[in-house]
Amino acid sequence: MTAGGDPSDEVSGVLPGFHRALKDELTFPLAWGGSPVRDFEAWRRAARATVEEHLLVDRQDDTPYAPEFTARSDGDGYTRELVTLSLTRYGRVRGALLTPHGTGPFPAVLLLHDHGSRFDIGKEKLVRPWYDDSRLAAAEDWADRHFGGRFLGDELAGRGYVVLCADALGWGDREPLTYTRQQALAGSLFHLGSSLAGLLAREDERAAGFLASLDRVDARRIAAAGFSMGGYRAWQTAALSDSVAAAVSVCWMTGLKEMMVPGNNALRGQSAFHMLHPGLARYLDLPDVASIAAPRPMLFLGGERDHLFTAEGVRTAYDRLRAVWHSRGAADRLRTETWPDVGHAFPRRMQDAAFRWLESATATPICCHRPSTTDAGPAG
Repeated sequence: MTAGGDPSDEVSGVLPGFHRALKDELTFPLAWGGSPVRDFEAWRRAARATVEEHLLVDRQDDTPYAPEFTARSDGDGYTRELVTLSLTRYGRVRGALLTPHGTGPFPAVLLLHDHGSRFDIGKEKLVRPWYDDSRLAAAEDWADRHFGGRFLGDELAGRGYVVLCADALGWGDREPLTYTRQQALAGSLFHLGSSLAGLLAREDERAAGFLASLDRVDARRIAAAGFSMGGYRAWQTAALSDSVAAAVSVCWMTGLKEMMVPGNNALRGQSAFHMLHPGLARYLDLPDVASIAAPRPMLFLGGERDHLFTAEGVRTAYDRLRAVWHSRGAADRLRTETWPDVGHAFPRRMQDAAFRWLESATATPICCHRPSTTDAGPAG
């Protein structure tokens, strides 16, 4: 009970009655511009180290990827194969890998699937499952509902990108969850000194490194891209991995305080655990984490009718992002847009705008680090 308050106010819905006081205490002291660190590269290192500490998953995992590739089959202007690899020491992960016809190395996209409370398909939400007819109907339904009938991975491969899209834990081939089991899984990992969101972040970071290691890929031109939770994963991966040269995030960016308001989707729990790093908000807001990727090119797209994020939260986040890129003399490398007639979706006209931006952003090599080769598949 707050001082002088009524006991019935102790919990307001699923927010504690004192949630306003808690929000007032969040000043995000490590945010660029407010942090005592004035050198940007030093700030990036300190901010990234703070994020990594709160992932609760060891960064020093040099488990060999040890990729195993299936036989290739032809798509429309590209070849398709499945790859099974170790993203952490805890198990093997299966992904779809698409490679354009022609002579590489090619630019690449790490394509990150959404949440959507649908777990029987993961990578199949973005890549047509040529390998499993039993998942095709579900995959086509998802593409129709959110992407105007397109499979974004296939579309990008046809446009000349190597595409990797793997299942996150709890989707597709990886012990599919149900909505009500998410909290139990997250709780179990917390008890074990780990984190569901932290594991997801580490796997995405390692997946970017795997792409950079392939002979068929131009390691200087790798983008991360995704919709909804995949959009969150895209900017988070750009913040954590130097292998990512650009990022496209669709329908996932907001200020934290503006997200934590009565009635917001984040308060339902369950799904929130995939994007929750306990204690990080004491140091950095959500756009502050994304800003670790500055001044690399980043595109943020959202819909004015998106019921999952408040308009104030989106404006707050976009303003903070623009301030950081502007401070680096790189305002032209950041694009933030809210489409007035779009909800929580990624329609074709928005996709086309994103594809045009991505082509420009990856036209000139930006990243210069290239890890050692691990591409055991056929040359691209």
